Amino acid sequence: MSPHLSILIVNWNTRQLLARCLESIRRSQEGLSLEILVVDNGSSDGSPGLIRSDFPEVRLLENAENLGFARANNQAIRASSAPYVLLLNSDTCVQPGALGGMLHFMERNPKVAILGAELLNPDGSLQPSWARFPTLWSEFAGKNVRARKPYPDATGERAYQVDWVGGACLMARREMIDQVGLLDEGYFMYSEEMDWCYRAAKLGWYVCYLPGARLIHLGGGSSRHAAAGMIAELYRSKLRFFARHYGQRKARLLGLLLQARFLGKALLSRLRVMRAFGRSDQFETSFRQAITLSRAIRHSHAREQ
Repeated sequence: MSPHLSILIVNWNTRQLLARCLESIRRSQEGLSLEILVVDNGSSDGSPGLIRSDFPEVRLLENAENLGFARANNQAIRASSAPYVLLLNSDTCVQPGALGGMLHFMERNPKVAILGAELLNPDGSLQPSWARFPTLWSEFAGKNVRARKPYPDATGERAYQVDWVGGACLMARREMIDQVGLLDEGYFMYSEEMDWCYRAAKLGWYVCYLPGARLIHLGGGSSRHAAAGMIAELYRSKLRFFARHYGQRKARLLGLLLQARFLGKALLSRLRVMRAFGRSDQFETSFRQAITLSRAIRHSHAREQ
């Protein structure tokens, strides 16, 4: 029987979280024919052995090193066969009905290319999982603008049209992938799903968010292992997105604006500390962010040359 859905999980040293995620998929299968692929990016915590011993139904693809989110997911997309693929973080826990609800929506709404789910924190509170495409102002102000509107063609389900959804749980139509292309492997981590949604929208596809399809998302499973490096990667990814879709001029301006933002925050916090004779944690944090951003900008310019 051909699978209805291919679930793709990229793992890097998240053994316990991965086991919990795979167990939640087992509990949520609900008669669906699923193809589950895990791409292990050179883990050293025994993740591959766990999959072989405890989850024999999972197809394991092993890499000798960490290839990043985009390359590893593309590897899994090429190896998968279902008409729909679900990019799923290893630090998620699928709730009953989520997979079936998302798949049902995609089957009934052929104009939708990408669908996001309702992500919840462990305490049950709502977690941001969609946003508008960034602008120079939103990045300078540090505001993640979230906006949605009812999807007009939804057949029965309550769904919303959004600009982009996060990659922690992202269902994509293979027909769209064949037309738009795979994830941009120029992103190591961060912004690749936003880039994908942007390219799909440019070709007339819709991106939607489906409340009611719920998952618990712990957040930052793999990135906890390399927090400082991931901050730099976040800045590089933002600069790449701006350069690719808004032009090099706006990308360079973004870099200058972000440096001004962090240096301004550092200066303001220093002035407050001087008045209160207190600690300068905020100054040090903002100053480090400005330096990290400067390095990211230099790295991005080096890539362009």
